[in-house]
Amino acid sequence: MSINELHKELASGKVSAVELAKSYLETIRKTNPSLNSFITVCEENALKQAAKADERLKSKKNVTPLTGIPIGIKDLLITKGIRTTCASKILSNYVPQYNATVVDKLENAGAVILGKLNMDEFAMGSSNEHSAFGPVKNPHNEKYVPGGSSGGSAAAVASNQCAAALGTDTGGSIRQPASMCGCVGIKPTYGRVSRFGLVAFASSLDQIGPITKNVTDAAIMLKAISGHDNLDSTTLKSEVPDYAAALKEGLNGIKIGVPKEYFIKGISKEVAESVNQAIKKLEKNGAEIVDISLPHTEYAVACYYIIAPAEASANLARYDGIRYGHRAKSAGSVDDLFRQTRTEGFGPEVTLRIMLGTYVLSSGYYDAYYRKAQCVRTLIKNDFAGAFAKVDAIVSPTAPTPAFKIGEKTDDPLQMYLADIFTTPVNLAGLPAISIPCGASKDRLPIGMQIIGKHLDEAKILNLAYNYELIA
Repeated sequence: MSINELHKELASGKVSAVELAKSYLETIRKTNPSLNSFITVCEENALKQAAKADERLKSKKNVTPLTGIPIGIKDLLITKGIRTTCASKILSNYVPQYNATVVDKLENAGAVILGKLNMDEFAMGSSNEHSAFGPVKNPHNEKYVPGGSSGGSAAAVASNQCAAALGTDTGGSIRQPASMCGCVGIKPTYGRVSRFGLVAFASSLDQIGPITKNVTDAAIMLKAISGHDNLDSTTLKSEVPDYAAALKEGLNGIKIGVPKEYFIKGISKEVAESVNQAIKKLEKNGAEIVDISLPHTEYAVACYYIIAPAEASANLARYDGIRYGHRAKSAGSVDDLFRQTRTEGFGPEVTLRIMLGTYVLSSGYYDAYYRKAQCVRTLIKNDFAGAFAKVDAIVSPTAPTPAFKIGEKTDDPLQMYLADIFTTPVNLAGLPAISIPCGASKDRLPIGMQIIGKHLDEAKILNLAYNYELIA
């Protein structure tokens, strides 16, 4: 059931929050051994939160659409008293003393936190195979990946282990797994949601957002976690709309741009056909389709894989074995301690990106790589600005292929990185985008369509996605 449906059941007293939490916890017990989507399940804490939610529901005080709703949290978000690992050995024993702002907001709304969800280590990956706790399986076919890095979040929602989940999106890590697992996932405008308490990967690109069963649920979740935060200087002071209340039927007058660069050679035929059929449905129901060009799209992946590792190299320097987390036991000097701790603690993908990031920031290469990538980033932002002068939203595939088999791309980093070819430009430009299901492959694996909006125009892309949901 969706958040909206569960809220009605809870508000009417047909089911209690404790009963609901127990039901989801039982599903996790049955399915997690095979799916591996949860790293930590917080049964005792969840039942306490559910009991408090029942008190709120009974008194009808401080009841929100999320009161009593069971939620999963990506293990990149700090949770007070609950282990936060980032799916890495280096943080396998780390228990924070405070919550991320978004976790506080969910708890204040009365949500029930079921546990922490598996992911690619430090959010570095596109398949959820890069986890110290093992890969996550796609609920539609366990031989396939769920996408990444928020693969645990998408798999948990798709398999009914939780009603909704929080993920993070640095280069597509909400939208791509949502596409591959048949969920709805929205990456908000950079600064719309506080990043305080988010373990940083690439600080100029990271953004937190929900993965849900439908668009209305995404609107409810986004409203709950958005807004200015004094603890995060990058958050915007713009008013947060009631996204769910703004969902209205009708597409007349909406101009939708379709970029030719997103239907490229190498894209799966099934993906192209599904997205094109979805575009035709939107046009048939009143939207105006406009051909547009985003000419610097071909440079986005290269640009992203210079900027993101560079920022990761700086952010992950704090994991030294001294202050918290894993510490090597046999080190003979401080240098040995740093080297051994990081060698033992970081997995191969994280190590690869730290090395790449350190290289592009080093003397003699900074101007050749990092500075040039930042200039290309500006060109990509300008492409979007030019397109949005003509259209209200942009539609494209979310990923170039449906989910691929576990192990299929682990030996070919370039092919793995190209899984984010349609999502990384949005992060580089700081724009909002949503992925919604729009079809399935012959192997019955979900296919997603991406809708990109203007700066702070989450309401419009949610409404467009909602209307597609009605006609799909």
